[in-house]
This record gives sequence, structure tokens and C-alpha cells, in this order.
Amino acid sequence: MNLFFAVVGFVLLLLSLGVAFYLITARRYQSANSVANSYDQWTEDGILEFYWGEHIHLGHYGLPPQRKDFLTAKADFVHEMVRWGGLDKLPPGTTLLDVGCGIGGSSRILARDYGFAVTGITISPQQVERAQQLTSAELDVKFLVDDAMALSFPDASFNVVWSIEAGPHMPDKAIFAKELMRVLKPGGVMVMADWNQRDDRQKPLNFWEKPVMQQLLDQWSHPAFSSIEGFAELLEATGLVEGEVTTADWTQQTLPSWLDSIWQGVARPEGLVRFGLSGLIKSLREVPTLLLMRLAFGTGLCRFGMFRALRANSPK
Repeated sequence: MNLFFAVVGFVLLLLSLGVAFYLITARRYQSANSVANSYDQWTEDGILEFYWGEHIHLGHYGLPPQRKDFLTAKADFVHEMVRWGGLDKLPPGTTLLDVGCGIGGSSRILARDYGFAVTGITISPQQVERAQQLTSAELDVKFLVDDAMALSFPDASFNVVWSIEAGPHMPDKAIFAKELMRVLKPGGVMVMADWNQRDDRQKPLNFWEKPVMQQLLDQWSHPAFSSIEGFAELLEATGLVEGEVTTADWTQQTLPSWLDSIWQGVARPEGLVRFGLSGLIKSLREVPTLLLMRLAFGTGLCRFGMFRALRANSPK
């Protein structure tokens, strides 16, 4: 009996230490630099790329969702987003800005499979360097360090503005919306995919949703999530949108990604050999956040939002 209590006590101690480590090492948003530093670190150690591939975003599993290879689902997401946004009807040479391009996975598909002239921007210098390493010279793609809150491009620079899962890092969603639309040419299209919170104006967060949401913000350098409804309103409030913003909810199509991302650590044990004990610890510390993401998106606290907006010919 004494041995039983000793084992239970030891397990509880380990759990307590694990929770404390998880909370103490949170990557809370402080500024654009904290976001850049987080992505620099994730890119330098190579763990994220090893398990998530060249696409640092969720996958598309269809509706209803079907079993699919994790990395294949990510590439499929890009093609589904192209079709949903109507970009497959645009001619080769169309200029496209990929906002929050990561290490360039989407940018390369857009250039290779659709013939677009792509400029990818990220706030992380390490991501730009890695994206350049992974991109062949024959593709019409270039990568730059730039801040989506203050894009360095003139007004009306691109036919298309594209963004996947960059919005949660933006501290002022209204400024972000304005920048996305500002750099579009008249008649151009903005297509965006994002992690969103439920609209708490309609249904406030309850007692357990508030701490879960706080961890989703704190762990991955997010100042805030917008709601699908709220960000659509911000886009229309720029006065640069022709008609109404089109939105869709892709939560179910992308939901398997969270558990699939954890399963990668089991299905690909060679990562333990490649990255060693420190890599194992770094990987394990992300598991609680991935599980919280699955909980949030599975219960309706979070939603995966899709946005499409046309640039008006003249400001309203």
C-alpha cells in the first residue's frame, strides 16, 4: 500500500512539474518581435518542419472528413482554398501576395501549379531564409521579411492577396483588414483562412472556455482571435470592399489535423533519433496546446473561418 501511494505521489509530482513547465514557458505575445522570435526558433530547430512539412497550417479532409495522410491533407488544403476563392479561373502571371507565408509551402504550389507570380512575406527572417532554400529558381516566387500590420508595398500592388492562419498574431484586426485590402488592385480578390473564436457578442465565453482560450493565446504568441462575423465586418468597414464579404466555416473539414499532428510523433519515431531528448521535450510540450485546440474547435469555442472579398474600384 505504501508503494502504491508513493507511485501515485510521484506521478502527481511529475504532472505538477509538467503543468508548471508548460505555463512558465508560454510564448505570450508581447510585440511583433515576440512572434518573429517564436517562428525563428521553430524554424531553426527544424522540428516543426519535420512533423508538419512545408505547410505550417491545417489540412483539408473533405466533408464529411475522410482518413488522409497528414501532409497530403495540407497540400490539398491549398488547392481547395484556390477553388473556393475562384483563383483557379485566373490567368498565369497573376500577381499574388502570400501574407504569413511561413517557409513557403503554399507559395510554391501557387506558383508551380497555377502559374502565379508570388511574393511571400513573413515577419521571421529564419522562415524567409528557409523558404528560399526550399524554392527552386525556376518558380516565380520571392520571399521578404515584412510586417502584415504595415505592409511595405504601395496601394494597389497585387491582383490577389492570400493568407492562411496569420490573423491570430495580429494585435489590431482592423489595421490588418485595412492592409490586406489596401495592397489589392481594384477588382482584385482577397482570400483568407483563419483560426477564429466564436462570436462572444452572441454567446459569451463560459467558465471553462475563458482559461482554455487564454492558453491558446499565450502558448503560441497570439494577442487575440477574431470571430468570423467580426472580421468580415472589419473588412467591410475598410470601405474598400465591393459588395459583401463571403465567408464559410471549414471547422469540420480541418478538425482531424489536430490529432493527426500529435500522431506524427508516434508514426515517425525517427524524429526522436534525429532531434534527441531536447527535441522530444520540445515536442511533448506542444501536445497540451494541440489537445486544447482540438477541444476548442471540436466544441464550437473556435471555428475555422474562410473569407473572400473583392476590392472596390474606388473607396466608398
